[in-house]
Amino acid sequence: MNIAPNPYPRTRKRLMAAAASVAIAGAIGFGAVATGTAPVLAEAVRVEAPQVPSFADVVERVSPAVVSVRVKAKIESTADDGSDLPDAFGNLPDDPQLRRFFREFRGFGDQDGRDGMRRFGRRDRQPRPVAQGSGFFISEDGYLVTNNHVVGDGSSFTVVMDDGKELDAKLVGTDPRTDLAVLKVEGDRKFTYVDFADDSKVRVGDWVVAVGNPFGLGGTVTAGIVSARGRDIGAGPYDDFIQIDASVNRGNSGGPTFNLNGQVIGINTAIFSPSGGSVGIAFDIPASTAKQVVQDLMEDGTVQRGWLGVEIQPVTSEIAESLGLKSDKGALVSSAQDDGPGKKAGISAGDVITQVDGKDVASPKELARLIGAYQPGKPVDVTLWRDGKSETVKVDLGTLPSSDKQASADQQPSAPPKADTLADLGLTVTRSDDGKGLVVTDVDPDSDAADRGIQPGDVITSVNSMEVNGTDDVAKAMADAAKSGRKAVLMQITRDDSNRFVALPVAKS
Repeated sequence: MNIAPNPYPRTRKRLMAAAASVAIAGAIGFGAVATGTAPVLAEAVRVEAPQVPSFADVVERVSPAVVSVRVKAKIESTADDGSDLPDAFGNLPDDPQLRRFFREFRGFGDQDGRDGMRRFGRRDRQPRPVAQGSGFFISEDGYLVTNNHVVGDGSSFTVVMDDGKELDAKLVGTDPRTDLAVLKVEGDRKFTYVDFADDSKVRVGDWVVAVGNPFGLGGTVTAGIVSARGRDIGAGPYDDFIQIDASVNRGNSGGPTFNLNGQVIGINTAIFSPSGGSVGIAFDIPASTAKQVVQDLMEDGTVQRGWLGVEIQPVTSEIAESLGLKSDKGALVSSAQDDGPGKKAGISAGDVITQVDGKDVASPKELARLIGAYQPGKPVDVTLWRDGKSETVKVDLGTLPSSDKQASADQQPSAPPKADTLADLGLTVTRSDDGKGLVVTDVDPDSDAADRGIQPGDVITSVNSMEVNGTDDVAKAMADAAKSGRKAVLMQITRDDSNRFVALPVAKS
């Protein structure tokens, strides 16, 4: 088939060009082509993202209440080994347990547990003249809260406001047991202050905002969530920390952690950090604890706590079994001090404290917090598990001594030459010099007794609340336990003038 050539090739090209122009004009608009204005393009890509919280409103309102606390230290010289150097921005705490905690976890200091002076270029081993932490106002007349370990070694105190103004402050009081302190700024002005929250409503996963002055650079804000509650970090007898993952660093000590309503849920006190900086694990003193302590300090500069006067230990599952308890909750009394209110009320070694004024006691730590929350002289009902049944005694609490009483160590009674064997328990024993109890002279390393820490020199004073004066007493107590269906017996051990209880399995016949 023959196809005739197009007789108008130029016309065809002009038509094709015109069609292309029309297509382009249609894409960008005829008006733009006709008038020479800028082309009208399609809209930019937009994504409807979910709403996320902004902390700007909270920070704007609370920041004037948060301050930097500068402390001129009393210390003028330190040991050559640097073991007691203050940290770069806050002194180590006075309390030995807290001091040990901060060194072990290095929340304040460099990798060898010291104050990080090498990191900041100081090599003369002289203490910094000024330590630094954070704090916040809790009243319009100038009372503010910080950590005891920030101000503990201080001789003078300066508060730096968020606008840079410096004001002198005086120390009102400290409480080393909870690592809290109160300062007072004098002046005729009214200060912006914040309130404590009801931390019982704080939940794991709640947003929090930490405000402070880390590194002395000025006010800093970090955000995160509550990652745990009720943390016991071994810092003291009242450990009940709130754990947060907001970035908290040295210098944040004493600063507040806020909820989204601008209320203080906790006070930044410690961090876990191998490097000295934040790794996202920080611990706050709960607002409920701080509120009570701060109120006492504001009244008279001291904190008085109730005192029961007993030594306690945890209730293990084996101990619970040996005593006929349904659960391993409570606090086992290992001894009652002679001059303590507990002994006067009839509490004795072997009792398990399960409630105080109707409040359940889950552990020794919880008992310490419950009793410490009462004022001295307060009568309380203490519920005990004793001899397989529950009973309640009324105790008029005493005043917690300012320092723990240390029992004098008597000379360990010498063992008579003749020894008896408790083969089922893996123990070799002999009667004590005073005839009260059995002295352990040897422990089979493969026995249950060895696994539970019984050592030569320990004195067995009772088994299942029955006094022990010979091996026959031990054998009888074990036989009675087996007859009643118990799988273990509770053995009271004395070591270095302190008591503890050990549950040992009943020997199988």
